[in-house]
Amino acid sequence: MTLATAHPSHAPAAANPALTASAAIALIAAATLAGAWFFQLVLEILPCPLCLEQRYAYYVAVPLGAVVALAAARGAPRPVLLAGLLILGLAALANAGLGTYHSGVEWGFWQGPTDCTGPVVNLGSAGSLLERLDKVKVVRCDEVQWRFLGLSLAGYNVLISLLMAAIAGWGVVKTAKV
Repeated sequence: MTLATAHPSHAPAAANPALTASAAIALIAAATLAGAWFFQLVLEILPCPLCLEQRYAYYVAVPLGAVVALAAARGAPRPVLLAGLLILGLAALANAGLGTYHSGVEWGFWQGPTDCTGPVVNLGSAGSLLERLDKVKVVRCDEVQWRFLGLSLAGYNVLISLLMAAIAGWGVVKTAKV
């Protein structure tokens, strides 16, 4: 028996699917957040309320993925690793659903939330209206600010989230078999 097979933490990454999957998810989520912040801060493509909600899954995936990867590297019990991977997968699937909803709002397939789509119904008093309009930029959820190859950022969120869910699913299946 070699040292690499004596303890799971010494096994190569390919032999530790929970480590591989969770680390990949954490890195993909971190890169996606970096991209979102780049679009917002550098390109000045401001996020709508639905865009901001879609970031929550990534804010969960980065630290949780890192913790699961660390736990896998240190030989944590299989049920702990499976639970972490399942949570990562479910968060990614839920985010893919939210991204699909947002994409449908952008394409006009269904109505979006009233706080970021449709007509403005409450303008307040006339005296404060001009002051508020100077200070607030309303970003609508049903207006696409950027597309590449026909997909908006919400569409790319769907693809990235499905990729992360698939990686988590792979990690669950392979970890359950180890």
